[in-house]
Amino acid sequence: MSVPQTLADWLGLLEARHARAIDLGLDRVKAVRARMRLAPRCPVITVGGTNGKGSTCAYLEAILLEAGYRVGCYTSPHLLDYRERVRIDGSLLDEARHVAAFAAVEAARGDTPLTYFEQGTLAALWLFQAAELDALVLEVGLGGRLDAVNVIDPDCAVVTAVDLDHQEYLGDTREAIGREKAGIFRAGRPAVVTDPDPPASLIEHARHCGAGLLRLGHEIGIETGEGAWTCRVQDQPYPALPMPSLPGRFQLHNAAAAVAALHVLRGRLPVPMQALRSGLARAHPPGRFQVLPDPPMTILDVAHNPQSARALAGNLARLSTPGRRIAVLGVLRDKDVAGVVQPLLPLIDAWHAAALPGPRGLSAQALAEVLQAGGGRVAGMHPDVAQALIAARDSAGPADIIIVFGSFLTVAAALTLLRNGQS
Repeated sequence: MSVPQTLADWLGLLEARHARAIDLGLDRVKAVRARMRLAPRCPVITVGGTNGKGSTCAYLEAILLEAGYRVGCYTSPHLLDYRERVRIDGSLLDEARHVAAFAAVEAARGDTPLTYFEQGTLAALWLFQAAELDALVLEVGLGGRLDAVNVIDPDCAVVTAVDLDHQEYLGDTREAIGREKAGIFRAGRPAVVTDPDPPASLIEHARHCGAGLLRLGHEIGIETGEGAWTCRVQDQPYPALPMPSLPGRFQLHNAAAAVAALHVLRGRLPVPMQALRSGLARAHPPGRFQVLPDPPMTILDVAHNPQSARALAGNLARLSTPGRRIAVLGVLRDKDVAGVVQPLLPLIDAWHAAALPGPRGLSAQALAEVLQAGGGRVAGMHPDVAQALIAARDSAGPADIIIVFGSFLTVAAALTLLRNGQS
């Protein structure tokens, strides 16, 4: 086999090579990691959960950068460019470095099969090790216990909100999913939990394995005031914090997760209060209630499960607008489509149903049937997100709002269209 020379060629090879896109288990990754001698020499914060992982990673990355540290951040999935997954000092890396990283993993894996995500995770760790960083922030891809990221022992593990998602891999109850998420906890190391009502299994596992548990509402407290808030971790108050740049009460939970993680690591990664405040103020990952203000205002949100849809609905309910609310929706067929749609039905005046590509994509017809069963007014069915968004914008007046949500794929397609100025 000829070695790919471009990042696009590598990604195409990885997508085609492994029979299963998701193949949970750590044995393969552990074996290749050992051959590559990948062992972070700096503090590692691993972030898991169903919703809020990306925001929490963004807060941690921004705060640590404001404090002057060299930071590596690994997140997934990406929206427009694979390179979004691996950031060093807040910046994307050039393609040549990714090509070198994939080649290094390929040389080490021998006959060991790796999925796209597993090879990408090892490549990211190789890039971070070469950069000699001060801190790593790693987002779990799926679950926790058997996710490739879990080959690294974190110095602090964070679990954000837990809800039903990826049930075919993680279980069909919050308790089952909680057990999987808890797999990132380590004995004798801090475990931060910011779900306000966590599954009992999550807490039980933390205690059983001997992790140092810090829970929202217990060791972690939030007090809000006029335009500011205080986070209390154990007995230490962090006062006069700016409200997170992302809206919604749940974002305070994610911000508190970042504050708590940095509190327990303060002996190795001390952070001045000003860095804490400025980092919280400037962190804003794309696709999380991302507002494009030019009329008609467009809001992009990667909400794709019932919990994140409820959060989106809460933010929309607080948004005053004289015009209509028009939704562009595209969802994967393995999601709880009715559960995603239900919180938004009272808030949306017209729906444009978009088909998503690939075998997991739900057809526009099937999506429209779910919307109509809930009483939603379907204004159109479209073969892809781009055509749905064009139709929505053509029908919108300057006072209307367009909400694009349902999947990372949906938001990525909308961003591509809008940035190319094709609508």
